[in-house]
Amino acid sequence: MAVKLKPLSKQVIVITGASSGFGAETALMAARRGAKVVLAARSGAALQEIAQEIIAGGGEALVVATDVTQRSDLERLARLAVERFGRIDTWVNNAGVGIWGTLEQVPEEDMRQLFEVNFWGLVNGSMVAIPHLEAAGGGALINMGSVGSDRAIPLQGIYSASKHAVKGFTDALRMELEHRGAPISVTLIKPWSSGTPLPDKVRNYTGRRPKLPPPVTDPSRVARAILNAAQHPVRDSFISANAPLTVGLANVAPRLMDRISETVMFEAQLGEETANSPGNLREGGGEARVRGEDGSKRPTAPIAEAAMNSPVTASVVAATVLGSLGYLVLRRR
Repeated sequence: MAVKLKPLSKQVIVITGASSGFGAETALMAARRGAKVVLAARSGAALQEIAQEIIAGGGEALVVATDVTQRSDLERLARLAVERFGRIDTWVNNAGVGIWGTLEQVPEEDMRQLFEVNFWGLVNGSMVAIPHLEAAGGGALINMGSVGSDRAIPLQGIYSASKHAVKGFTDALRMELEHRGAPISVTLIKPWSSGTPLPDKVRNYTGRRPKLPPPVTDPSRVARAILNAAQHPVRDSFISANAPLTVGLANVAPRLMDRISETVMFEAQLGEETANSPGNLREGGGEARVRGEDGSKRPTAPIAEAAMNSPVTASVVAATVLGSLGYLVLRRR
């Protein structure tokens, strides 16, 4: 059954994690294109700032303070969206948190809290959204994954584990909905590093400032991919050429990719010394900012750094080419 999605100008879009980063940028961009937007996050004041900007530009927005770890909050979010705008056409599960630290450093309670937000918040959001999307005659369910859905990232081990789980859930849900003919498109968005305020918000155990592994792309690229999936059924979408290249290399030469990551990815994610921070793991930390300090930087890609600085330059370059070819082969299957 082919899923037909509406143009943005005729859509009602619910976005979790809309107080900053991808969520805020997606909401602003959608509103500029005529969509009615429902903004959800723990940080009500930041949501109000985003909504005021939308309304000042002639758009329509509803703010619903929401903790995605609470199923009842998500059900309230859906109910208020329908009461205000009559239906839901697209639901974006974007809320997420991060932790910087080795798996040995991170306490179990923090790992569990991250899964409550990144995985269970997305699972419950999906389950709440499905009947409303069907009631509207069909729609798009868009889940936020990561390159970490396909490839583990050292120092972000539990985050990577949550995004692996998100991928498994999303892929299974897509097949089940297609099997029963539900008119719902299910998309997984998988960005590489994007210049959001994420490094300033993560729970940090490293004693050094978290930073994004390069190359850092603009968050608007992710927002455009989300809104494209809201209008055109897309199975999954990598953001930044470095993402499929990394995954392709990991599939073709996983041990080599391990070695590259061990060599490059620790320093690539650590800045100057700083005090550890609780971040927004348990408290809302949205500041109505789309971009963070790293948002405008475009440094060299980690694989390129490895090629320039490692004694195995020729092997890295060859493996990179193999990774790209491997990814193309896998995509054709």
